Parts: sequence; C-alpha cells; structure tokens
Amino acid sequence: MQVFQIEGDWGFENLKLSTRPEPVAGRGQVLVAMRMAALNARDLIVPARGYGRATGELPLIPVSDGVGEVVATGEGVTRVAVGDRVCPTYFQNWVSGEPSSTRFSSALGGPLDGVMTELMCLDQNGVVKVPSYLSDAEAATLPCAALTAWSAIATYGQTRAGEQVLIQGTGGVALFALAFAKLHGAHVTVISSSDEKLETVRAMGADATINYREIPDWARASREITRENGGFDKIIELGGEATFPLSLRAIRPGGTISMIGVLSGLKLEASLGPIVARQIRLQGVTVGHRDGFEAMLRAMSQHEVKPVLGDRFAFKDLKAAMAHLREGDSLGKTLIEFGK
Repeated sequence: MQVFQIEGDWGFENLKLSTRPEPVAGRGQVLVAMRMAALNARDLIVPARGYGRATGELPLIPVSDGVGEVVATGEGVTRVAVGDRVCPTYFQNWVSGEPSSTRFSSALGGPLDGVMTELMCLDQNGVVKVPSYLSDAEAATLPCAALTAWSAIATYGQTRAGEQVLIQGTGGVALFALAFAKLHGAHVTVISSSDEKLETVRAMGADATINYREIPDWARASREITRENGGFDKIIELGGEATFPLSLRAIRPGGTISMIGVLSGLKLEASLGPIVARQIRLQGVTVGHRDGFEAMLRAMSQHEVKPVLGDRFAFKDLKAAMAHLREGDSLGKTLIEFGK
C-alpha cells in the first residue's frame, strides 16, 4: 500500500511517498481504508522533529486527522462494523477520564503512525463513527481542531448561555470554537488581522469583531464590548507569547483563559499578579478524549454544525498542501483527498 512517511532522517526533504505491507486486523482491531485527511499546524512541526522525543521514531507516517471506511474487523469487535465511516481518534489510548503521560503518548502522526496511508489498522476503541450528514471532507477535519475547540468551550469551559467569549484568529480551532460557543448561546468576539476574514466570521455568527492590526491594543478596545461584564468570561488563547498579556487584561475576575496555541512564541513576559489578584483560571487544552469526541458529534448532529473547508490536494501532493497551509492566508481546513 502507498504511504507518505518521514524516513532516513528528520526534515521535510525526507518526507517521501513510499510503500508498506498491508496490515491485517487482529483481535479487537479494525482495518480502515482512508478516504480523506485534513492538516493542522502540528503537521508542519512534526517532520522537523519539533516536539523532540515525543515526536516518535523513524520511519513515521505523519498527519493526525482523517476519515475512512471500515473494510475488515478482527475477532471481538463490537463498536463498529464493516461499511461504517469512522474517524481515528487523535489520542488512541485516551477513551475518557483525566489526561496522563501514557494517554498523551498515543497521538497519531507522532509518535504513532498517522493517517497518510491507504490502510490503517487501529484498536476499535480508537475510532468513532461519523454522522451521515457530514461529507468525508467535513468529517476529516474533526479529530484535532474540532475536539480541541469542544474541550475548551464545553468539556473544560462549560460555557453557559449569555457568557462573553473572545476567540483569537480565524484558524481551524478558532472557527470551531466560534460555532460551538454560539451553539451554547454565548456572545462571541473574534479578533483577526484581516477585515475580509472578520466579515466572514460575522456572517457565521460572531457578535463583535476587532482588527488587531488596526487596533493593536484590542484588550482596551474590548472594554466597551464587555463593559457590563467587567471582561470576557472565556478567552480562547491561540496566540501565545504576544497575546497572553493582553488576554490577562481582557479577562474578567474569575474568568478562564484556555491556553491552546503558541503561534507567536513560547515565552511569556507577563505579570502573575493579575492571575492571583483577580482569581483567573488558566486551562491548558490538548485536544481531548474519545468520549468528548462522541459528545461533540452528538451536539453537532443535533444542530447540523458544518466545518469550514479550504482547498483540496491529491494524496501525492501532500508537500504542496503543507506549503499551502504554511502560507496561512486561506480560510478553512486544508484537505488531502485519497485515490487522486
């Protein structure tokens, strides 16, 4: 079978189209013929071994998100059947409960082989059935970006109707967070450097927007939006180094900052005083567990939430798709279509 894998040494130049023997489903396992994959920012970091030892060993099949069809099952499989469409879960060993080092070490696309392969052999507990209303392209976007947003808004955030939520940017996690926050009845503010993208998110339901390129001090600018609340109840923090100090100023006393992304850098230069004095909660979010994934799918099905899709590339054009994602100018998830 055809695979894309990083082989020989780390680096994008060593990401190559290759072949591996076809796997066979053993007891409790399912064989999935992959149909579509979707890229995340993480997939640009893995080939350069950006996560150190946690990235895994070579050869490594990259990319965590995708959807396929179950084509064979091993003895004892009861969760799914041949013909079911399924998404592999991002963390293969995290079904429910609290995170742990063991559960965090079971991520697809590093350290475990990812979805850029024609066939995947997975434990039945590491897949979820896809709702029929979603296309393959839409379903492929869900395991990482959507579940991360759901964990921040619902699982950990427990967002309530009427709360005020600020979302940074218009990337994959941000757009899912907008959809899920609105689903929970929240008032949502989105910040971006693009007026065109802000116009799009307003059409998607954003209640307020701020162009942070035109107004760098968006924390000050947001005071009018949150005047009666004393700040945002929740902030989906995706920027990291450059945005966190502003998030501390924009969050209300007792509010929660969900730390997800570090797009502007890893180091923080911010006063810890406000966190203590204003009793601010800082919640790290790394995707989520399978039970959360299935809860998210139930909510999405109830309201027929649709992901925002971007450009599509053929399987053989994975590197071109990654280059496209790196440019970062487009809206919607970058997709890889198998069989083309």
